[in-house]
Amino acid sequence: MIAINWLHIGIAALAGLVLGILGNWLYNRMGLNQRRRLAEAELERQREEAREVLTRARRDGEQTKRERLLEVKEDARQVRSELERELRERRSELGRERSRLEQREEALERKSETVERQNEEARERLSDAEAKLVRAEELESAKLTELERIASLSLEEARQQVLDAAEQTYRHEVAGRLRQLEDEARETAEQKAREIVVTTIQRYASDYVSENTVSVVHLPNDEMKGRIIGREGRNIRAIETITGVNVIIDDTPEAVVLSSFDPIRREIARLTMEKLIQDGRIHPTRIEEMTAKAGREIDARIKEEGEKACYETGVIGLHPELVKTLGRLRYRTSYGQNNLQHSIEVSMLAGMMAEELGLDGQMARRAGLLHDIGKAVDFEQEGTHVQLGAALARKYKESATVVNAISSHHGDTEPNSLVSILVAAADALSAARPGARRENMETYIKRIQRLEEIANSYPGVEKSYAIQAGREIRVMVEPERMSEDDMVLTAREICRQIEEELNYPGQIKVNMIRETRVSDYAR
Repeated sequence: MIAINWLHIGIAALAGLVLGILGNWLYNRMGLNQRRRLAEAELERQREEAREVLTRARRDGEQTKRERLLEVKEDARQVRSELERELRERRSELGRERSRLEQREEALERKSETVERQNEEARERLSDAEAKLVRAEELESAKLTELERIASLSLEEARQQVLDAAEQTYRHEVAGRLRQLEDEARETAEQKAREIVVTTIQRYASDYVSENTVSVVHLPNDEMKGRIIGREGRNIRAIETITGVNVIIDDTPEAVVLSSFDPIRREIARLTMEKLIQDGRIHPTRIEEMTAKAGREIDARIKEEGEKACYETGVIGLHPELVKTLGRLRYRTSYGQNNLQHSIEVSMLAGMMAEELGLDGQMARRAGLLHDIGKAVDFEQEGTHVQLGAALARKYKESATVVNAISSHHGDTEPNSLVSILVAAADALSAARPGARRENMETYIKRIQRLEEIANSYPGVEKSYAIQAGREIRVMVEPERMSEDDMVLTAREICRQIEEELNYPGQIKVNMIRETRVSDYAR
């Protein structure tokens, strides 16, 4: 009985389980169908909304398209109207230009007709003139033939007689006019030049000491002379060979003389000798070492002297090689005058005179400083110092004014600027002042003799005397052979010949003297 109950209970439990599972399945099945229907309904709703959105978008796009199209059409209409307006204006302007061109063509045609008519008239007048000229030449020839027959003179002889008569007639007038012009020019020019020169000299004054071609080395004692000569003269030979100077050892106490025309070599030898004396060791090897050391010191001093000269004159921007070459002038002399000091003096004088005249003082100082730079290399190169100086200035890109001032300061070329003339004047002023230069006796005597020979070579000159150390020549003339008017012309001829034939510092005055003496006796 208990077993049957448990069976009933198991069957009932199993039936309940089956019914539960079946119920769950049915419930799930019914929920799935419901969710499917909901999803389909939602999908359909979204599709409907998408169709509505698409419809609205198409409608809006059509509207925007129509509006944009209208705007483009409006812009095109405005552009077309603007182009049509410009085209009308261009056509109107072209019409006016065509009218002007037609008027010009008509005017040119009228002018061409007028010119042709005038040319024709000119040709007719030219033909008439040629015919008249031929007739005049025939008449002139006939007249000359008749005059030659009457006067028994040829045309050349008659012309020469007329010219001689005119020369004799107007010679006095020309000489008087020339003398008057010279007096007027001298009164004004000399006064102005004197003011400028005096002002310039007053502003610039420099001390000067004459240079020599020998250097004296002082010795501590006469025993040093033997050490300088060395065994069998080997030391003195080494010094002369290495330095290129002559060493003169004479009876002068405690002194040795170094002689050379090359001042740089002489200065190197002097420094070498002083260093050897101070060191005490004198032999060929030591001489060579000291010479090399002295050469380096001189090179440094040359550069320093060039820079100092530029600083003193206020000249800037010179090429470094020009500065070095300029420094070499410190050891170069001309007639005993130091060339670097002379160049500085010319630079300052030219600059001051240029400023007094309202010219470029900087350019004048630059040209004056470089005017004698060729003298620094004329020992080493062929040519005059003027040619070498101008070549150096051109090589280092100096201005044409500076090159011309260098080329023309001795009259080798014509000056093309006032700066060149001022440099030449400053050069003469610096060289001609008392004590600036000296020349040897032989050259001086030859120049004096040649001055007197030139003056005596002119007809009517009785005798002449060179005075004032050759700065003036006084010419005595014969009064019966030379008139006062002839004296003016003769003095000018003498000056021109002196300028062409002689080289001299400064200027030479030609003073003509004519004296008439009358003697009689009372009895």
